[in-house]
Amino acid sequence: MTFQASTINDIDSIFQFYDMAVEYQKTKFNKHWQGFELELVKKEIAENRQWKISINDEIACVFAITFEDKSIWKEKNSDKAVYFHRIVTHPKFKGQQFVKKIVDWGKQFAIEKNLDYLRLDTWGDNTELIDYYQKCGFEFLGIITPDYNGLPKHYDGITLSLFEIKLN
Repeated sequence: MTFQASTINDIDSIFQFYDMAVEYQKTKFNKHWQGFELELVKKEIAENRQWKISINDEIACVFAITFEDKSIWKEKNSDKAVYFHRIVTHPKFKGQQFVKKIVDWGKQFAIEKNLDYLRLDTWGDNTELIDYYQKCGFEFLGIITPDYNGLPKHYDGITLSLFEIKLN
């Protein structure tokens, strides 16, 4: 298993993963992603913020990171943190607990970047993911209403559950 920054050659695969995630979300929950801008993903790739986990040269999971997330984390955005977004596992690799593997990778990544927190969010009423993220080591911080400016369309009018792992 390898963690690598995605390249522009991965862009079609990344969007296939997003499409698979939306189809899965529709079967499990009352909300789903509304799609993502190509330019956003290209920018993430150019900035080494779009990642993939490969097993035997096959992409098994993709995720994005950022180092600020003011619309969601508001005053806590000033903390030194890495924020995880859009974690998607290919159905062929389901059940391999990639979030736990991302946490392990993220801890080492954060140490190298001198960061203090690993953070992520999900819809405020997604009890299945809330429970899962806690089992992966994240502390549940509560539910907030984000500032919607600049966020993808699926954030409109929702609440979010916030999670973090403090590293020091």
